[in-house]
Amino acid sequence: MTNRIQPRTGVAVELSVGDLLTVIDPEGSQVSDLVAVSRRDPREILSNGRTFDYEETIRLTTGARLWSNRSNPMLSIVEDTVGLHDFLLTPCSQATFEHFYPDEPVHRGCFGNLAAALEPYGVEPDGIPTAFNVFMNVPLAKDGRLTVEPPKSTAGDFIRFRAEMNLIVGLTACSAYASNGGSFKPIDYAIERV
Repeated sequence: MTNRIQPRTGVAVELSVGDLLTVIDPEGSQVSDLVAVSRRDPREILSNGRTFDYEETIRLTTGARLWSNRSNPMLSIVEDTVGLHDFLLTPCSQATFEHFYPDEPVHRGCFGNLAAALEPYGVEPDGIPTAFNVFMNVPLAKDGRLTVEPPKSTAGDFIRFRAEMNLIVGLTACSAYASNGGSFKPIDYAIERV
């Protein structure tokens, strides 16, 4: 069964070891921020730094694992139709909107959506790490500058993860203008239980 995350909102889902989580871009060019938290201890949380260390790359796609701050694998990427995601930029927030979009209405962003979705599981806002930004297109220039470009995903593209521990996963349909090419669309997801 496929579930829908409405534009500019977020959810939390529970996964057990071996469950498959598929994140789908149903209309194309939409980002989803993903944060994973151990169900055993909410202080064990997704870490981009540990992931870069152990995977030895910042380009994470099929075959890569996402690691926790305690050096444990949390999720494995088992299938990926896009192959381009970001794990450098923090979730957009109210402060992000005030900084980058001063002429647009302020939104709580993915940070606020993740905080609300994960709060029942004991995750405090200060504990929310850099998210794995599914489908986000962040080119790195030779001089080290980052830019945010529209996602390369098209309607129906997806990434599938396998849970390597019992998890809570926060997912959003991203709220930032630049991340989504200036529009806001839904994100779909499906869970296959083992």
